[in-house]
Amino acid sequence: MAAPTISPAQALRWAAQHQYCAYFVPAADSACAGGPFVHMLAVADEGASAIASLANLDDWFSQNLANAPRCGLLTYDVKNAFEPLLHSQHPDGLEWPDLHFFRPSKWLRWLADGTVELHGLTPADLGEIAAQPSDVLPLGVVPQLHPRLSKADYLGAVEAVREDILNGEVYELNLCQEFYAEGVTLSPVDTFLRLQQASPTPFAGFYKWHDRHLLCASPERFIRRDADSLLSQPIKGTIRRGITPPEDEAQRQQLLNDEKERAENLMIVDLVRNDLARISKPGSVQVPELFGLYPFRHVWQMISTVKSQLQPSTTLSEILRATFPMGSMTGAPKVRAMQLIEQYEKARRGLYSGSIGYVWPNGDFDFNVVIRSLQYRTDTGYLSFQVGSAITYDSQPEREYQECLLKARALLEVLGTTIIDLA
Repeated sequence: MAAPTISPAQALRWAAQHQYCAYFVPAADSACAGGPFVHMLAVADEGASAIASLANLDDWFSQNLANAPRCGLLTYDVKNAFEPLLHSQHPDGLEWPDLHFFRPSKWLRWLADGTVELHGLTPADLGEIAAQPSDVLPLGVVPQLHPRLSKADYLGAVEAVREDILNGEVYELNLCQEFYAEGVTLSPVDTFLRLQQASPTPFAGFYKWHDRHLLCASPERFIRRDADSLLSQPIKGTIRRGITPPEDEAQRQQLLNDEKERAENLMIVDLVRNDLARISKPGSVQVPELFGLYPFRHVWQMISTVKSQLQPSTTLSEILRATFPMGSMTGAPKVRAMQLIEQYEKARRGLYSGSIGYVWPNGDFDFNVVIRSLQYRTDTGYLSFQVGSAITYDSQPEREYQECLLKARALLEVLGTTIIDLA
């Protein structure tokens, strides 16, 4: 059933009252190879068909073939099921399930012509949606956020990673840090709508699981399947936007010609190529775009595109086992990088550097990389975000720290707060 235009803000307020809610929304002017997320909202409540077990994932998908997408999340900790050498023991204030997918009882899809496809919604649902506020409401006062690592500890960790690289442990490592506050009261929906306004991106999303909320403004695609074609688009390389057009172009050129950033990007492209080759037809892995530069509200990003043709009968869990976590958030070689990440970071990543996405009934899917995101628990008031950068031997610790702050800018602006300086 199709309907006239429905306000996404009103629909999201209605949807966020359900136990499970998944909202995928691309920026209106998204320009990326393969296109952005579809604009879709899905809900379900207790008793809906859902799964939180990797072991039974393929069986669950094969038994839930209704004409609806299955929506879900993968935390970074899914890696522990793939590699016996990996574990996660750091503090975790959010406690997401490692994995969660659900089959929606009701879902909407906004189409390019402005109409909305409605699936399972009743006239009463539409009335409830129309009764929701459409304006973005003011946020309350958000306290300063604490760094899980002091600046001095972060700079020391970068130097330690450089030493590991010199010793041949890894070629590159993605080092992340958490900023958090406790006892915070805020509206997840209004905060997400403000984040959309501040930082529109092609792979944005809102995900609710009981009292946990992800507010995601991701510019990065993890992996997409279209029939037998796979597409992955790792990001490595960041620089701030210029204030004037000439300065902006100068910033773009600086990123394009930055040998360190190009080396980071190329190392991850090679890692993604190797991951895809494990499940793809021999000789089918290609790199149609290398070092592509894309503008976002606050930053230029260097994005490459890797494609391949999937081997017949490959299941979703097999694809995930070969490719997850995404190389842009780990480093190379992947397993050793993840071991060192656990050594140097002081917070469990959880859903950060994991993924949210959707799987269509025919098996096609699209998943993002959870970065540039806020996470919040309404029951405890725990508010968190994480940011990181890729460390190579050529990394300058202070520059890497400033890159983390650059990536945090939009999140802090949305919250109207700052980070406590623990030098």
